[in-house]
Amino acid sequence: MAEAMRHKRGGIYFEDFQVGAVIEHRLTRTVTQMDNMLFSNMTLNPQPLHIDAHFCATETEWGRPLMNSLFTLGLMIGISVNDTTVGTTIANLGMTDVAFPAPLFEGDTVNCTTEIVAKRESRSRPEAGIVDFLHKAYKQDGTLVAECRRQAFMRKRPAPATVAV
Repeated sequence: MAEAMRHKRGGIYFEDFQVGAVIEHRLTRTVTQMDNMLFSNMTLNPQPLHIDAHFCATETEWGRPLMNSLFTLGLMIGISVNDTTVGTTIANLGMTDVAFPAPLFEGDTVNCTTEIVAKRESRSRPEAGIVDFLHKAYKQDGTLVAECRRQAFMRKRPAPATVAV
């Protein structure tokens, strides 16, 4: 993307998102058993696929716990925030086309990309627009582990300050 005007916190304003641009996020994160346990317990998810190593070893094809998919979704979007929307998002409008094509396990390191797939002016708020993002998460060997299309309500650039003469 061309040099964008950024919010003081780092987010990009609506006008500066270019459809077709792909952002390779700098942040990466190695996921841990603690991430899986805390997230699953905080969300009251008792699924043994995430929290029971013995169950996974004896009763699943994976042989070990899978990372909670909603944790993976949140991590993928969270990794994108510093490079895209911090300080410039008004609200998330929805997420669609969520997929987890390959498993993610404790010890895997996640890296992400975001493609700008569409954008349009808001019909109700002239100071905002809607941007469609396609987020993708990969583990260290390049395997795609998650993707989702997200629509966000984004601020436009602030009006330039006028100086009285």
